[in-house]
Amino acid sequence: MVRHVGRSEVRSTGRPSGPRAQRAPGHARAAQQRRGPAAALRMALSGRSVAGQVFLLQVVIVLLLVVAAVVALVLQVRHDSTIEARNRSVAVAEAFANAPGTREALDDPNPTKVLQPRAEAAREATGVDFIVVMNTDGIRYTHPFPDRIGKKFVGSLGPALAGRVVTEEINGTIGPLVQAVVPIKADDGSVVGLVSAGITTENVGGAANDQLPFLLAAAAAGLALATAGTALVSRRLLRQTHGLGPNEMTRMYEHHDAVLHAVREGVMIVGDEGRLLLANDEAHRLLDLPEDALGRQVQDLGLAPDTAELLASGRMATDEVHLVGDRLLAVNQRPTDLQGAPAGSVATLRDSTELRALSGRAETARERLNMLYDAGVEIGTSLDVARTAEELAELVVPRFADFATVDLFEAVLDGGQPDAGADVRRTAVSGIRKDAPLYPLGQQIRLVASAPQARAVRSGQAVLEPRLSKAAGWRAQDLERSAQVVEYGIHSLIAVPLRAGSLVLGVVSFWRSEKPEPFDTDELALAEELVTRAAVSIDNARRYTREHNMAVTLQRSLLPRNLPEQDALEIAYRYLPAQAGVGGDWFDVLPLSGARVALVVGDVVGHGLHAAATMGRLRTAVHNFSALDLPPDELLSLLDELVGRIDQDETAEGGNAPVTGATCLYAIYDPVSRNCTVARAGHPPPALIHPDGSVEFPDVPAGPPLGLGGLPFETVDLELAEGSRLVLYTDGLVEDRERDIDVGLELLRAALEQAGESPEDTCRVVLDSRLTVRSSDDIALIVARTRALDADRVAELQVPSDPAAVADVRAWVTRQLAHWELDELTFTTELILSELVTNAIRYGGDPIQVRMLRDRTLICEVFDSSSTSPHLRYAAMTDEGGRGLFLVAQLAERWGTRYTPDGKVIWAEQPLP
Repeated sequence: MVRHVGRSEVRSTGRPSGPRAQRAPGHARAAQQRRGPAAALRMALSGRSVAGQVFLLQVVIVLLLVVAAVVALVLQVRHDSTIEARNRSVAVAEAFANAPGTREALDDPNPTKVLQPRAEAAREATGVDFIVVMNTDGIRYTHPFPDRIGKKFVGSLGPALAGRVVTEEINGTIGPLVQAVVPIKADDGSVVGLVSAGITTENVGGAANDQLPFLLAAAAAGLALATAGTALVSRRLLRQTHGLGPNEMTRMYEHHDAVLHAVREGVMIVGDEGRLLLANDEAHRLLDLPEDALGRQVQDLGLAPDTAELLASGRMATDEVHLVGDRLLAVNQRPTDLQGAPAGSVATLRDSTELRALSGRAETARERLNMLYDAGVEIGTSLDVARTAEELAELVVPRFADFATVDLFEAVLDGGQPDAGADVRRTAVSGIRKDAPLYPLGQQIRLVASAPQARAVRSGQAVLEPRLSKAAGWRAQDLERSAQVVEYGIHSLIAVPLRAGSLVLGVVSFWRSEKPEPFDTDELALAEELVTRAAVSIDNARRYTREHNMAVTLQRSLLPRNLPEQDALEIAYRYLPAQAGVGGDWFDVLPLSGARVALVVGDVVGHGLHAAATMGRLRTAVHNFSALDLPPDELLSLLDELVGRIDQDETAEGGNAPVTGATCLYAIYDPVSRNCTVARAGHPPPALIHPDGSVEFPDVPAGPPLGLGGLPFETVDLELAEGSRLVLYTDGLVEDRERDIDVGLELLRAALEQAGESPEDTCRVVLDSRLTVRSSDDIALIVARTRALDADRVAELQVPSDPAAVADVRAWVTRQLAHWELDELTFTTELILSELVTNAIRYGGDPIQVRMLRDRTLICEVFDSSSTSPHLRYAAMTDEGGRGLFLVAQLAERWGTRYTPDGKVIWAEQPLP
């Protein structure tokens, strides 16, 4: 057996190296499957594999055991036969020696005659081979063979003669036998004869010999069964060892053991009862396991509770991170009771601490790149300097700093050139908390020369203060506040100047409090990059602010700064410039003759200086045309012609785009008649709020926008109850890109229905309900509440076409002025009306009517049916007439002529005393 194993080892170690010798278990398994079960069994029986050697060894052992068992059984049978023969011989001999009549038969003259029958009967009854009775000399009295009677007994007689029982094995006359010699004693104890009984070995072992074939057959069957069982075990072992030889398996397991303990990943196998079955060196190191860890409960190894719970539970886990000491371990765990394998779990442990550190650095770099990308997207979304500064501060908190402040020079906020020696204003503040003791938003700050911010502005380079508690220059800025900042926990600072070309617009400060490490040079470079990108946007916003302020200044200068005084309407207005820049919306309130007031709202399409300048030209034109006291439709016609000429001039010069698209609404309200005449050129209709709060949009013909020409404008006369509110607006209030004008009008209606009674409340409610964000277009809004001139402040007189009626007019004037307590104006008023009535009688036509109105001024009006307009002349010294209108012009504050559908009205105004 030993030599066989040795030859196997010699053959195994003598194999040449190469792919066949080094093939993996998987290859052996595949080869075994290709060979089939019979070939695999032959391979197992060949002894070249571990399974074959185990099979042969087990067969030999079983065979030796069977042979040994048979030999031992035979020897045992023979030993037992000898003992049985002795015992039977002694028993038979003693029984015969002590039998009644045996001793007495010795005294008989012929003992053989008496004893021989008895001896033979006893022999046959007991199954012994002989019973011999002899005298003390050893002469036989009995024997199975009669011819042996009287002859000398073969055996030892001495001990028997001495009174003892003797047994011995001898080759007697009948073959190998076991015999016993027993003395026959007299009453006095003396030996008077001897009895010997014996049995041959052949007779005693005959039964055992008869059983020996069955024993051998049973041994052969046991050998066959053992061989079959060994073959099955060897076949399973063959599958488990994949047909590998001892050296191959030794080398494989040595390699596996080396790999298991050399890998930089902990491997643990835990049984189904939570006992640690295997742990490699890396697992011992990562978990700091004790030396006697194997076989112990996982819960008793001193691990962290969460880690021990995971390993003991056997549940599946994938890259589950556990903190073990100062290490971060990624644990993967899978159960082993799959496909019939033993219950338990296998876990792998990977130290991810360094990987996490590398990942952290990579994540930091990625976050910084994302921050720079976000800075390009999120900073500069508007052209507002303050908002752009806020976007920078909001971007870096808390991603880069715990607090961020942006300080800009005052001039920058207004779009001007920064002055490096001026104070800065805190324009933006952002932080993780609101209670930081930094300068608040909006505070003006004078930077001391030693402060990091001042040094950054002066040098144009970023300044890093890693430890604020040790930065004496920073503390000198404000000793009390600096102490509060340090006590608050802010410990590190980066100050970066906002540079746009050669201009320094301000300084950005990044403050750190939560993270214990101070800012480093890498973070300083990131801060510079962020501020550089933000500086471009802030400078763009500054330039836009400068241009916008110029345009707004121009636009504001072209809009009415104060509304003229008048009593016909109570007026409130709002003007909101467009978010993108100045536009062409405008409005005006124009007092007219006869206490009337004109309201005008217009809109020039577009934005910028061109729209503002065009708006100014149109407003000036409306002022000039309104001085002619023209009806709304005629005024819009003149304005339309003017816009057409402007378009022709612009086109001829190759200049800006035409003004086509300008709209206008013109309304004249008369407080005496409470009549309002309205005309519009492409403009949204007015809204009318009745005294009861109901809202309607009067049907005013739209007319084409200004500049198109070719179509007349139409007017609508509205009779307004006192206390009605007329709402005029531009299209920016009711329409935008996301909704139609009809929707906007309904929203306006809903807002007006909720408005208060005063024009101011109406403006506020309309804008609050409409503007959730700033509009992309200008908004002009006028709300005018109507007033009526009381009847006792109006005096009218019909005058006949007779020069003598002038005296009656003067008397009427005297009475009326006395009633109004305006006696001081009697002389001048009589003179003015005398001249006007005389001209109407002389040059006009019937009917003639005189009207006096007591308003802010005393208004005198003379109406006649003639459309001929008088004009002022300067009469010569020799002329008899021609001085009437001159006197009127000298005595009146204002005078003029307006036309009506039935004639004309000449009017004059005098200030009240």
